[in-house]
Amino acid sequence: MQGAHDWAENLDKTFEGHRYYKSCADPQIRSKVHNDKLTLTSTWTNDVLGASSTIEGKHLAKSQLASSYEIKDLGEAKFILGMRIDRNAHGDIMLSQEAYCERLLKQFNMTSCSPVTTPLPPSTILSIEDCPATLDEENEMKNTPFWEALGLLMWLQVATRPDLAFSVNILACFAYNPGKAHWNTLKHILAYVKDTKHYGITYKGSSSLEPIGYVDSDYAGCRDTRWSTEGNIFLVAGSPIS
Repeated sequence: MQGAHDWAENLDKTFEGHRYYKSCADPQIRSKVHNDKLTLTSTWTNDVLGASSTIEGKHLAKSQLASSYEIKDLGEAKFILGMRIDRNAHGDIMLSQEAYCERLLKQFNMTSCSPVTTPLPPSTILSIEDCPATLDEENEMKNTPFWEALGLLMWLQVATRPDLAFSVNILACFAYNPGKAHWNTLKHILAYVKDTKHYGITYKGSSSLEPIGYVDSDYAGCRDTRWSTEGNIFLVAGSPIS
């Protein structure tokens, strides 16, 4: 642990010496602007992934690191942390994890399952009522790799598959005491992963950095937290009216 701590401090001093600024959100993301050239770097232990707005900025960043450490230039990035990087002539970048998906399916014996086209079964409503109610049900769930599979799906949806975010987050609500219905739903997600393992997330070279979000609230659809009709409170188009 001490060696890792010393390396992190050394790396900080090196990047600070080259006038990089550390991200407040993630200390391993660093950036700098030199002569209107923006350069970004991301560090994972001793692997550095970088990007620059100009060719000159790229060469400068590499030469500065080479002046501080003995480095091996692997050229254009193709894989990082299990993610495949594809580019096109328009400057678009796609990140995908097909190999990761295949290992995930193999690990949980889902390689031969029938693929499905939706992250969740239609009209799925999960509840705490689906949690184990008897000792036999609890023991049955202890023999399933629910938590391990859920954790691996979480990494997938965070890295390259935002289409899994809703379904994975729903299951995470019951991770403290999952039942058979929750486990069957998780296997459905794995079957969806099989059908869409080539999917990824694309960053457009010409797109705006302004984020866009969509919300579809259905408070009444949750059996655990929906509004009560008592006390003259009821729902109209998803908004509480008293």
